[in-house]
Amino acid sequence: MDKILVRGGNPLKGKIPISGAKNSALTLLPCALLTDEPLTLRNLPRLADIDGFQHLMNQFGVSTSIAGARPEDFGRVMTLQATRMTSNTAPYDLVRKMRASILVLGPLLARTGEATVSLPGGCAIGNRPIDLHLKALEAFGAEIEVAAGYVKASAPKSGLPGGSFSFPVVSVGATENALMAAVLSKGTCELKNAAREPEIVDLCNLLVAMGAEIDGIGTANLAIQGKDRLHGATYRVMSDRIEAGSYACAAAMTGGDIELLGANEDEMGATVAALREAGVTVEATKGGLRVASDGKMQAITLTTAPYPGFATDMQAQFMAMLCMAEGSSVLTETIFENRYMHVPELNRMGANIETKGRTAIVHGIDKLTAAPVMATDLRASMSLVMAGLVAEGETEVSRLYHLDRGYERLEEKLQLVGADVERVGDD
Repeated sequence: MDKILVRGGNPLKGKIPISGAKNSALTLLPCALLTDEPLTLRNLPRLADIDGFQHLMNQFGVSTSIAGARPEDFGRVMTLQATRMTSNTAPYDLVRKMRASILVLGPLLARTGEATVSLPGGCAIGNRPIDLHLKALEAFGAEIEVAAGYVKASAPKSGLPGGSFSFPVVSVGATENALMAAVLSKGTCELKNAAREPEIVDLCNLLVAMGAEIDGIGTANLAIQGKDRLHGATYRVMSDRIEAGSYACAAAMTGGDIELLGANEDEMGATVAALREAGVTVEATKGGLRVASDGKMQAITLTTAPYPGFATDMQAQFMAMLCMAEGSSVLTETIFENRYMHVPELNRMGANIETKGRTAIVHGIDKLTAAPVMATDLRASMSLVMAGLVAEGETEVSRLYHLDRGYERLEEKLQLVGADVERVGDD
């Protein structure tokens, strides 16, 4: 098992290219199921989750080819074509590894009239039920059966008639699944209180590029006019706002000055506002965002919330950063339970963090000390690498498979801006 060794003390200086967004890419890939023509996605990040999703698509008879992958380039181009579907079942052994696999349910149902998808596994950060996915599809006219660990959805012979669904709570995944099912329906589908994340806007933009008709993009109310067929498209995946936010926090806590190439301030409003509140300089540049700090930061209070609120996927990275701030910061996690599993690991490095239910109090300290730590989920693993960047001594972070799910070639990007990090194999 690989480990990352981080020797702290270097301020990050220079430029980091931001990869395509994992959370967007995993939603754009299943769109290939909605047409028999080629779908080409550019700026696709090289990540374990993307590879896993590619295998899943191959399972349905989708051909995939990858172009343009010089070793020095980040990202790659993938073309997917679902000329003839050979299966509409997503088996347990592929789905269990990755929660995003549930996103094939809507497009498979829309294209083939039925879909059988294993109930997902994937993540340790709490219970993420898929009941809203199923209720939205039912509202559009699907019949749903759950048995023996699988969801079976079927549409009437004439296709999904359409309908209206109002989400009782905002759900990103359920909004995505419902959107993909709606675009091939026979009538109009309405989604109210839909998620508004930039990744949802990215999905809508791709579907429109494929010939879909969607009103209300970027708002909480979406109206989709179903089409008989969609065509292929070439589309660039948006930049990863969570990756950009993570490196921004790393630069801030090391007292660095970096430019995040490709980052988009408009998509990162809550993250940028929180950084500025903590005393970090953030300014838009021609190529992206500059983030600079003298390493002196103030304590802040944060509560995670659906977009445009503060992203739950940024909570762990801010916690690591705020360990070095003056005063006591208060973080409240409203999205997922179990999302403080990184706290004991940060405390092993000398942090002073108390948790009570969904709230964590981060008392700022003068220094962190290196220790062997292990990642528990994707964003937690990043927070430990960040802590290592400022800790005295050599921090050893293990269980890197979490990290490889969401950060493209992390150690290379950190080396570009002067961090002393390396990946080593386990002896």
